[in-house]
Amino acid sequence: MASTFSKWLVDPKKNPLAAIHKKSLSARLRNYGLRYDDLHDPMYDLDVKEALNRLPREIVDARIQRLKRAMDLSMKHQYLPEDLQAMQTPFRSYLQEMLALVKREKAEREALGALPLYQRTIP
Repeated sequence: MASTFSKWLVDPKKNPLAAIHKKSLSARLRNYGLRYDDLHDPMYDLDVKEALNRLPREIVDARIQRLKRAMDLSMKHQYLPEDLQAMQTPFRSYLQEMLALVKREKAEREALGALPLYQRTIP
């Protein structure tokens, strides 16, 4: 029962509050020209770091360029022009498929008892 409730809670097609949140988030991402996948931090999650390493260089470069532009606009207290905001696609995913693959590989390695590919170390 809890899993069906949690699925309903985050599904914008079924829950009107989730739809409002998605619309609000979309507007905020469009203001800076970001995509939702740009919000993942590779320093926080090593699976994200591995997924970014596996993506083609052009996609990673585009991500870095979007993040730099967003930081620049934020520092200037400005938003993208309206015509550029209309062209943005904040929920087009480029990272989720690779991230799911990395997580499946990690779970498979753990199930087989193999050592992890990467570990967080404290310098």
